[in-house]
Amino acid sequence: MTATAKARTGDHAAHLDHLGHVVFITAAAAMGGFLFGYDSAVINGAVTGIQEHFQVGSGATGLVVSSALLGCAGGAATAGRLADRIGRVQSMRVASVLFTASAIGSMFPFGIWDLGCWRVIGGLGIGMASVIAPAYIAEVAPTAYRGRLGSFQQLGIVVGIVISQLANYTIAQTAGGKTTNHVLGIQAWQWMLGVMAVPAVLYGVLSVAIPESPRHLVAVGREEQARKVLAEVEGSRVDLTARIREIRESLRREHKPAFSDLLGGGRFRLLPVVWIGIGLSVFQQFVGINVIFYYSSALWQSVGINVEKSLLISLSTSIINLLGTFIAIALVDRVGRRPLAMVGSVGMTAALATAAWAFSFKSGTGNNITIPNTQGAVALVAAHAFVFFFALSWGVVVWVFLGEMFPNRIRGAALGVAASAQWIANWAITVSFPALSDWNLSTTYAAYSVFALVSLVFVWKLVPETKGKKLEEMDEVPETKGIAAPGIDTAPQPGGATSKGIDEAPGT
Repeated sequence: MTATAKARTGDHAAHLDHLGHVVFITAAAAMGGFLFGYDSAVINGAVTGIQEHFQVGSGATGLVVSSALLGCAGGAATAGRLADRIGRVQSMRVASVLFTASAIGSMFPFGIWDLGCWRVIGGLGIGMASVIAPAYIAEVAPTAYRGRLGSFQQLGIVVGIVISQLANYTIAQTAGGKTTNHVLGIQAWQWMLGVMAVPAVLYGVLSVAIPESPRHLVAVGREEQARKVLAEVEGSRVDLTARIREIRESLRREHKPAFSDLLGGGRFRLLPVVWIGIGLSVFQQFVGINVIFYYSSALWQSVGINVEKSLLISLSTSIINLLGTFIAIALVDRVGRRPLAMVGSVGMTAALATAAWAFSFKSGTGNNITIPNTQGAVALVAAHAFVFFFALSWGVVVWVFLGEMFPNRIRGAALGVAASAQWIANWAITVSFPALSDWNLSTTYAAYSVFALVSLVFVWKLVPETKGKKLEEMDEVPETKGIAAPGIDTAPQPGGATSKGIDEAPGT
């Protein structure tokens, strides 16, 4: 057995000693993902109530629903600089305050655009958490468990989706099945948006109970505290002095990443690994997954299903999403990131194409829209299959890839670009869906299936595997020579969390 193998075996044993504590820390950080999931899906139940209360059409509805995503892009772009200045944990507390303010403001809006502004504020918190949580988890997670612990971000998202749909259904039932009915003097859709204040406050409370990232502590000269945190998460049998030295050496080789560091082969050309990160982010959204979570209630109503049943369908879809995520967490460190992504792409392509076929039988207009029973059943099964394949693949592996794939020297800037691209792509799909579905729902889903098919080719041809790589190992690999075919050991390998952590995003 080589010295490296022995060190890894020792690390693995030490990790087991403190795994429970690490899981708690990871779960607390992933509460940001929970809030993202809750906010993303809670609007699903509130859409019809918002439309009726403010008397707005598809265009205004799409803008309000998607407005949070513009805040997300801004939050993702600024999170790195804030996290390096005040720390990861303090940044989580700032996000908690933004979430809480957004929930209360959204519950009592004066008008439709006021509601949009509060959703932008909540989006800032979501965008910050989307960058901070995966980076923080990668920085505290033992190598042997990094993939599964990194999956907690997506697990938090899908649990948030389930809880929000359960809350929506319960509130709608209490209000008599109509979201504009009142509960304790407040309309049901307002309760749906306001309840998010509870987990938002909990996120802030949990942030008090977790330690700062050891990498950030070393970066700011607090090495004794970093030593204590490393002992908590990696165990006393690990050579803490060597670990501190390893992190310090990685820091010494680093500089603050800037947008210019992402350029290669010409002034305006990004490095291949950065394009891969952007591609993963964009494809994750262009398959239309968030259409299900933002609009599924309105979608099922648009094909003749009543409000109560449509909310129940949304709840069942979110449960399928949760089950698929558990499967992904169990497999991501065993079979790798690439195989899961490719299996998911194949499944999503088939499911979306089937849904497109079923929706082509939609007939009628206004409140008299129907779909034949057979095609309606096929559409329901296809939608659930699509969510299942997404959850066991792209829902998890993209967050894991983005936490691991970038070399340390450019990771902060590259992660900011990739995360911002993800939010912008999410916004584009979300804002366009109401108008596209009014135009031709079947064609819209056919387009999503094409993106799913292209995502398969993208992963197969361009995305390298990151399974089993130590973060510090990635520092030693040059990132400017391009990306060779996956599976070739001599190809430049993707990196992990920067030893300095999440540095400033470009343009901030």
